[in-house]
Amino acid sequence: MKRRNTRVIKVGDRLIGGNNPITVQSMTNTLTKDIDSTVKQIKSLEDAGCDIIRLAISDLDDAKAISEIKRSIKIPMIADIQYDYRLALESIKYGIDGLRINPGNIGSLDKVKEIVKACKERDISIRIGVNSGSIKKEFLEKFNGVNEDSMVHSALEQIRLLEDLDFHDIKISLKASNVPLTIKAYDKMSQVCDYPLHLGITEAGPGMKGTVKSSVGMGILLSMGIGDTIRISLTGDPVDEVRVGREILKSLHLLKEGVELISCPTCGRTRIDLIDIVKEAEKRLEGIKKHITVAIMGCPVNGPGEAREADIGIAGGNGEGLIFIKGKIVKKVKEEDLLDELIREIEKL
Repeated sequence: MKRRNTRVIKVGDRLIGGNNPITVQSMTNTLTKDIDSTVKQIKSLEDAGCDIIRLAISDLDDAKAISEIKRSIKIPMIADIQYDYRLALESIKYGIDGLRINPGNIGSLDKVKEIVKACKERDISIRIGVNSGSIKKEFLEKFNGVNEDSMVHSALEQIRLLEDLDFHDIKISLKASNVPLTIKAYDKMSQVCDYPLHLGITEAGPGMKGTVKSSVGMGILLSMGIGDTIRISLTGDPVDEVRVGREILKSLHLLKEGVELISCPTCGRTRIDLIDIVKEAEKRLEGIKKHITVAIMGCPVNGPGEAREADIGIAGGNGEGLIFIKGKIVKKVKEEDLLDELIREIEKL
């Protein structure tokens, strides 16, 4: 699919926009000033494939922690700043790679100028974020409530504040918990400016519900060619956000890394314990970095044919299974040996 053309900005060593890979972000839920806990969580996010991490900076101790955290991790960090421009300046001082602020909430123009000057000196980009719950009253009245027009014009007002100061290293988010509204807002914004877009469904919810909402919203936008970086907002472990984000990108062939696992839903023809085999396979395949498609099918009648496009796979029988490569059966294996044999064959690829 063709992505809509956007300008390129930097977050640390990551390029966002243009034809650069779509990055997956998350946000820590530790106290930033608790350096050990924060580093531990970020490292687990790195292992899951997180590209960029955002930290809440609520006070000076949080800002001071940035430099020590940075020495212990590999991915770029973004400081999430609410209202206090001094925390933005301190975060820059201690080595942050990017800011998430709304210039209109920072205070006077002189305060915004100070932040812009510091960002220019350190080559730091800024994300402007508009949520459906924080639209200015002026735009709610002008555009008759919360809708794509009030959201987009709120963002444009923030953008102009920075553009008037000759600052253009900007990315934009327009998040709502309402999926159709989010889609309309991002689509409209993509038509009126070329800044890179940070996708998200805000307050998507826990577990399955949040995953479904995020997958539908971001899947539609990404399939339209909209989006340069994404964050899945789930109530829970942020590692799950990264896993879901990566799977969304894989499903659209926008990320070609690691194992893509496909498996059948089981039916009356299934004669092996396919569900447990798939669960165990997920764990054992998680650390494999090579880009391959692995199929685990419950039926020897249709399995190899239905999963012909997989690089390698299993088709279950009665207490045994077939190993197939590119739809061609290569060996028959007892059920208890299927996964071990599958891993061995994957290692040969």
